[in-house]
Amino acid sequence: MIVVADTGPVNYLILSGHIGVISPLYGSLLLPPAVHRELLHPGAPAQVRRWAGQLPAWAEVRPPKDTSRFAELGPGEREAISLALEAKAEVLLIDETKGRETAIANGVRVKGILGVLEEAADQRLVNLPEAITKLRATNIFLADDVVQMVLDRHRERSIDQEIER
Repeated sequence: MIVVADTGPVNYLILSGHIGVISPLYGSLLLPPAVHRELLHPGAPAQVRRWAGQLPAWAEVRPPKDTSRFAELGPGEREAISLALEAKAEVLLIDETKGRETAIANGVRVKGILGVLEEAADQRLVNLPEAITKLRATNIFLADDVVQMVLDRHRERSIDQEIER
């Protein structure tokens, strides 16, 4: 499976201690150079810089061929969407609203950090309420109504799975 990521989801998966779900969920992860630079930036948290400086075997930095599109976006979002299109990625991990809208408008399937954690919980890789608590301990903004929707949806699926057994 080809998965490309923007900076935000990777940053917060690292900070919340859940970056390890990427490999079992998706196999590998492509990072465009602009995203990799943002993860290595001196202003990034030390934990994030360490991870980006010693990428695991399942993460690869790959430049998109064309970075001229999506000039209205920042370099990370622009390169991530371009790479997702060029690599025919199954999903682009991105949280930033304008970037998500642009990706969707160009036919790219997107998933944010809550979607990644929800999928990881469905695969029993994490406990979703605990994962969200750890995520909230970072400086991420999560709208309470969105978090509640994700938790409710997960709870309903869990009940449905128990009924099927």
